[in-house]
This record gives sequence, C-alpha cells and structure tokens, in this order.
Amino acid sequence: MTAAAQIVQKLWNYCHLLRDDGLSYGDYLEQLTFLLFLKMADEQSRPPFNKTSPIPAKYSWPELLKRDGDELEIHYRHTLEELGKKPGLLGTIFRKSQNKIQDPAKLRRLIADLIDKEDWSALSTDVKGDAYEGLLQKNAEDVKGGAGQYFTPRPLISAIVDIIQPRPGETICDPACGTGGFLLAAHEYIRRENKLDKAQLRQLNTDALRGIELVDSVTRLCAMNLLLHGIGVGASTDLPLVSKDALAGKGGEYEIVLTNPPFGKKSSVTIINEAGEQERESLNVYRDDFWASTSNKQLNFLQHVFTILKQHGRAAIVVPDNVLFEGGAGETIRRELLKQADVHTLLRLPTGVFYAQGVKANVLFFDRKPASDNKAWTTKVWIYDLRTNMHFTLKENPLKREDLDDFVKCYQSKDRSKRKESERFKSFSYDELLKRDKVNLDIFWLKDEALEDSANLPEPGVIAREIADDLQAALEQFTTITEDLK
Repeated sequence: MTAAAQIVQKLWNYCHLLRDDGLSYGDYLEQLTFLLFLKMADEQSRPPFNKTSPIPAKYSWPELLKRDGDELEIHYRHTLEELGKKPGLLGTIFRKSQNKIQDPAKLRRLIADLIDKEDWSALSTDVKGDAYEGLLQKNAEDVKGGAGQYFTPRPLISAIVDIIQPRPGETICDPACGTGGFLLAAHEYIRRENKLDKAQLRQLNTDALRGIELVDSVTRLCAMNLLLHGIGVGASTDLPLVSKDALAGKGGEYEIVLTNPPFGKKSSVTIINEAGEQERESLNVYRDDFWASTSNKQLNFLQHVFTILKQHGRAAIVVPDNVLFEGGAGETIRRELLKQADVHTLLRLPTGVFYAQGVKANVLFFDRKPASDNKAWTTKVWIYDLRTNMHFTLKENPLKREDLDDFVKCYQSKDRSKRKESERFKSFSYDELLKRDKVNLDIFWLKDEALEDSANLPEPGVIAREIADDLQAALEQFTTITEDLK
C-alpha cells in the first residue's frame, strides 16, 4: 500500500466512527480540511520553513492541541468563525465554516491522534495531494450525499488533458471547477512533459490556473486540493480560485478552457441576450455576448465557454445529450458555434461512468476563431462513439484510462489532418450537419449488439443500471417540461 493510500485508510477509518454521530462523508472531509490547514500553517512557521503563519496566534494549531472537552469544542467553534471573516485564502477555506463534530472526545482524537501525529509538510506534494484526492473520490462515491456531481472521472480528465496538451505559459480555466480535477491534471501534465525553469514553475503555480466554483463548501475542498498539490506557493498566498456564479459575467479570457458543468437542466437564473425578453426580473442575468436566451444551464455554460476563450483558444466541455438536439435556443447556439468556432470533435461517452445518475453525456472539443462574415470555421465534426455496446459501472467495471486509448490515438493531437475513419470514428461535413433537423448533432451509426443477439447481453447488474439511468434522464426531462408548463 502506498504512503498516500495508508493515510487515506487511516483518516477514512475514523470517519466511520463519526458516521454514528450523523456526520456525512462531506462533513468529515470539511472538518479535515480545516484542521489540516491549521496544522500545516503551524508546520510551515517552524524550521526549516520559518514562514510567517497566516493564522493569528490565538487560533493557531498549538492552541487547539492544548485544549480538551467542552473548552476544545468552544475554542474550535470560535476559531472557525473568526478565520471565516478573513480575506484571501483564509476566507476561501473557512467561509461559513461550522464545527460538525459534536462529541469533544472524538474531536480531540481527530486533532491529537490522527492529524497531529503526521508531519504533513514533510510529505511530498504527490503523497499529500494523492491522499486528499483519494478522500475526495471516496466522498464522491457516497452517491446518497450528492457529492458525485462535483467529481469528474479521473481517467476521462486524464485523456482530455492528454489530447489538449497544455503548454508552459498558457492560461487554463475551469468555470465549474468542483474539487479541481481538470486544473490539477493540466498542472501535472505541464510539469511532466516539460523541463520548467523557476520562472515558468512560479507562473504555473500562481498565474496559469483559474477555477470558479459556485458552492462555498466545494470551493474550500478545491482550495485545499490545489494547496496540497503545491499550487498557490505557501499557505499565505491567494489561490487562483473564486467562489461565485461563473455565468453572471465573463471574468477574463484564457488559452484553454476545460470543464464539466454541473448536471441538471434548469439554471437558477435565466440568461438574457440583447434580443431576448423574460419576466421574473430578479432571476435574469443579461449577457450581450451570448447568442441566445435560455434557462438551460448547460447551453449557458457552452456559450460562456466560447466567450472566455481567447482567439485560437482550445476548449473541451462535457455536455449532456440535450445540448446536441434541443430546439429553440439550442439550435441557435449550435448554428453559431459551428460558424464561429472550429467544432472539430465530439466524444460520445458511455453510461455508468459518472457518480450522478441518469447522465448521458459527451465531450465537445472546439477552437475559437476570429470573427468572419463569410464562412463557417467548422468544416468537419469528427464523432467518436464510446457509448454503443460499451458497458461500465462505477464498482464492478469502472472506466479506466486505457478504455480511452483508442480515442486519444484517433484524435491525432499533433496533426488532426491525419485522422482516419474507423468503426467508432466518423466525420460529418458542415453541410451535412446543416441539413439535419435543428442541426441535430446527436448522431450514431453502430448497431446495438444486444438488440441483434441475446447472447451479447451484458450482465444483469449493468442492464439494471442502464435502465435506471434511462428512467432518471426521462424523469428529469418530464420535470423540466412540467416547470415550463407552469
């Protein structure tokens, strides 16, 4: 067992004790985040680091360590409240934080026996980062807690980053960053594939990455995840992370955008472009840089990604099937995207790979191009079908990185002109796509073997999961229709 795995096991085992007190996995992970930050800030203030701690002395780790019983519980609560009022990184980690561990004896054991015994600063960033990432994955697997919607399968992220090939000096944004998977993978890729000098490494750790996350509790997990991986040099440095609604405004331009916006069709606000009109003023956000007005969150994120890309910038965005075929605003957005960007690749993802149930999703790859009145920038869309006759489940048969090897090879990152069609990889011209009803990109051509031959049926558990996913997706569609009818 690796050092990271041992730490994960030790910390996770203690979580089961706290479950008896009604603490969820997510609550436990939050408490770990607060305590790890306090412990590491204390470690960094001692030799050989000798850094100035961002934590006021009265709320430091030694002050927690010397208390017990009710006194500890009260002091810990005050510590969280006060640090949550601070600006910068402290505010990001501790904003609206609360003590969820009601039993002072269990809090004392977590502080003194589990966290204090480890010298976290002496661990390599790989071990620390991998350990925390392991805890995030375990939290995502707790489907009942709903945390899975913030966790994109790491093999999928790895394949996307291998294809996009971020380079030193490029800026990379995830406007729905969750716990930071895309940003960390891009960071790791640039470090692995290049010999970076000190200036390049500093730029990568402080200026290259930008994450935006709506939910405070998820933002703090992301902040800690980045910090433990060495991003945001030193505990007192602000991280390249903002907690806000990304759709409310543009907020910068980037060479690369990698994102998996949250699933669920309705947005809490309706985005209005210059041409559109809506009632319910309080829920409206006006974006004159959008092509269409809609309350569909994924369609809004797709428009937003286009607006924050620099010219010739590269994007990969996970979108549900409805983005490919929905009429009205959906058709308008697809037409404009095909015209104003080079939409060159679509990866049809299999079911059973996301923690959120009922998801049928795709990855859309496109490059932003200069404005042009005369021609559409998209000439061909290449579609790779990883869905038909592919059966994955989260536990028995999870998606692995090698399952995406053929797609990565077919993609031809270094020279897309060398692409060749295969059984799963087909190209469709711009003119062909325009002739399709509503410019529908929901295209498939492979025969489902299970329909042809009952001997090819997958395992009963896989069939049951796929039926459940289909029913869940249908239920979401009906819910949306009901809301629209209201």
